[in-house]
Amino acid sequence: MRLLRFGPEGQEKPGLLDADGNVRDLSGAGVPDFAGAGVSLDALDRIRALDIGSLPVVDAPGRIGACLASVPNFHCIGLNYSKHAAETGAAEPEEPILFSKASTALSGPFDKVVLPKGSKKGDWEVELGVVIGEECLYVSEAEALSKVAGYCVINDVSEREFQIERGGQWVKGKSAPTFGPTGPWLVTADEVPDPQALACSLTLNGQVMQDSSTSDMIFGVAHIVSYMSQFMKLVPGDIIATGTPEGVGMGMKPQRFLKAGDVMEVTIETLGTQRQEVTAA
Repeated sequence: MRLLRFGPEGQEKPGLLDADGNVRDLSGAGVPDFAGAGVSLDALDRIRALDIGSLPVVDAPGRIGACLASVPNFHCIGLNYSKHAAETGAAEPEEPILFSKASTALSGPFDKVVLPKGSKKGDWEVELGVVIGEECLYVSEAEALSKVAGYCVINDVSEREFQIERGGQWVKGKSAPTFGPTGPWLVTADEVPDPQALACSLTLNGQVMQDSSTSDMIFGVAHIVSYMSQFMKLVPGDIIATGTPEGVGMGMKPQRFLKAGDVMEVTIETLGTQRQEVTAA
């Protein structure tokens, strides 16, 4: 299934993209908004049991919002692609690097990205998003993918000066409002048989900046979910941004950073495409 949320910001309704590309309204079928228990494996099974053809078609869905209404935790993995680690001059990590974005960074896939006050080094990062569908603690790698509700596109927008040059943790450079475009769809896990075989790309003003595959991940999705569950309980609706491939602005020579008027298009095979215009606070 391809699940989405449509409508003005703060008034989104849950929907489903049918086989013909029509948006079907789920709000009258007792389906809660997509957050927390609303994206649990049980909740997804209840949606599958609906007669999709009987649901109303939305002729003009308008704005597509983030595919999740909110997230309990917005987890992230750093330096998780071999070529990206190389372009930053960093050694490949021996264990996954864990950090977080503020949950308030979550935004729609076509909403504007707003560079925060004082921003000098805004950057782009296409990432595979993993949405947890069942509580997991101390889960094995063999069982980890069975806990995944689905996958989505994330642009892990970053402010590199805030992240690297201002001391402390990376979260400062990752968490400005609009720095977490997510969607357009939450694609359920059964539609993605191998999360390590997805082409991913990002263009800036029509120029290809990132063009890679999730096969270049140092730590795959199953390993990440299992690893994280050794340190914390993952719960339904948690999202994990699993790292970005090479081609970020920070890694270019000379470096290149976002400015007002730039347009990013972010694509992952099977999961859809985002588009954001950059503006300044």
